[in-house]
Amino acid sequence: MGQVEAWREVLGGLHARFAGRFSRSEPRSRALSYMAGLIAPLERKNGWTLAERAGEGHPIGMQRLLGEADWDADGVRDDVRDFVVEAIGTKDGILIGDDTGFLKKGSRSAGVQRQYTGTAGRTENSQIGTFLAYASAKGRALIDRELYLPASWTDDRERCRAAGVPDEVPFATKN
Repeated sequence: MGQVEAWREVLGGLHARFAGRFSRSEPRSRALSYMAGLIAPLERKNGWTLAERAGEGHPIGMQRLLGEADWDADGVRDDVRDFVVEAIGTKDGILIGDDTGFLKKGSRSAGVQRQYTGTAGRTENSQIGTFLAYASAKGRALIDRELYLPASWTDDRERCRAAGVPDEVPFATKN
């Protein structure tokens, strides 16, 4: 079996684990296309390129998958983590925590503000995501994520609501 076929089989098995976390069939199938696009040898990976690879003429479906579709993101995270532990878990495995910045132009995306980001190496308008990865001799994978919300955001509940941030999300440091 070639490498592409092996990956297709692994993705299919992973997708089967969390497919029930999606309430509708369209986002359920689009999630598989999205994952396949993420591991595909594409020069750039964004809504347009992932949609084109999936045979879609516009990125709106991929954007809806991430922003509007009804699915249990934390449940999918838990299913992926369990899959990673089974697939590459070892007694010598390690956890790696890190944050990364996403440069932004506007001011309405959740958590965006002028803040230091290592992505640019300076203070820029950006969002910061914190990530947890697992690594072992068998491989490595991301197993958790959280968007960092600065106090300027959590202190402004109207701004949070406008960006889709639930009222119960508190301020927390990145440490």
